[in-house]
Amino acid sequence: MDTPQNTALTRALTELPGPLPARGVIHIVIPHTDRFTVVGNHLAQHAGLSTVAVGLAVRIQSLPQGTEIGIKALAARFPEGEKLIAAALRELEAHGYLRRAVTNLPNGRIVTRTVFCNQPTALLRTRVAAQLPARRQTPPQQPPPVQDPAPEQPAPEPPAPEPPAPQDHAPFVARVPPPTAPRQPSPPLPQPRELTAELDRAATALLSDLRRHAHQLVLSENDIRQLAPAVAAWLERDTHPDTIRHTLTNDLPQPLRHPAKLLKHRLTVLLPPPLPGADDLAAPARPRIAVTPFQTCDGCERAFRAPTPGHCRDCRNAHSPAQAAAA
Repeated sequence: MDTPQNTALTRALTELPGPLPARGVIHIVIPHTDRFTVVGNHLAQHAGLSTVAVGLAVRIQSLPQGTEIGIKALAARFPEGEKLIAAALRELEAHGYLRRAVTNLPNGRIVTRTVFCNQPTALLRTRVAAQLPARRQTPPQQPPPVQDPAPEQPAPEPPAPEPPAPQDHAPFVARVPPPTAPRQPSPPLPQPRELTAELDRAATALLSDLRRHAHQLVLSENDIRQLAPAVAAWLERDTHPDTIRHTLTNDLPQPLRHPAKLLKHRLTVLLPPPLPGADDLAAPARPRIAVTPFQTCDGCERAFRAPTPGHCRDCRNAHSPAQAAAA
């Protein structure tokens, strides 16, 4: 079979005015009437930006107002990874196309606003032009009138140098984490106390059956072997299989790029504690309070509290002076 030809493209080439170049690209320009974004050559042909940064800037310009353009949001929308997107955002911040500003809301919350300017050099030119009329309106200095010669006076001290003029704009502050920033190590997968053959078989079957309930959760055999001990740890803690299945399949992100990583995170972070035993659920025993018993005084037969029989306080005080005199 012959290679199919695009007859519409060939016909459009024949309708181009003037001679066509012998080599290089040939442009067929068809005006857009809807769904288009205007991109300046200062961005498309920027010598200091990488191709990834230029493409990401074009994509950001085409997004509607209010769209999230964080690293994770862009990585979920586009095929590039988070490291590549973070590096491209740093380039756009360095050249003035992107800016992240921290704003205090009236309710006390602090949010980060992302501002994208499609032509930052024109924005700076506008600020400079706005300041020029104010400077031009300053009346020119008139020459001093001619006066009679006066005796020589000591030369005045030179005026103090004027402070430097403030910058036209605040410098951009990069808020994208550098690629060498240390990452917190991920916690290890939970492991059962004893991985019996029955637990391993039940965990493997539960993981293999997940794609029936969520078509995104298609796991390889290697992924199932790595995740099976974590599911066995859940089963060992008397967690019902339906509860585990609901935890792993509920509210999945769209699109789901790495099913095994998501399941590993949920199995690790959402691990329930072991069920308490009957002794743990029993009400704690109240502490017994020792009560001093009542005694009957041997002298006046009045009741008083004392650990052993004897005399009350009044009788002891009355007998004390007499015993002291007898002694």
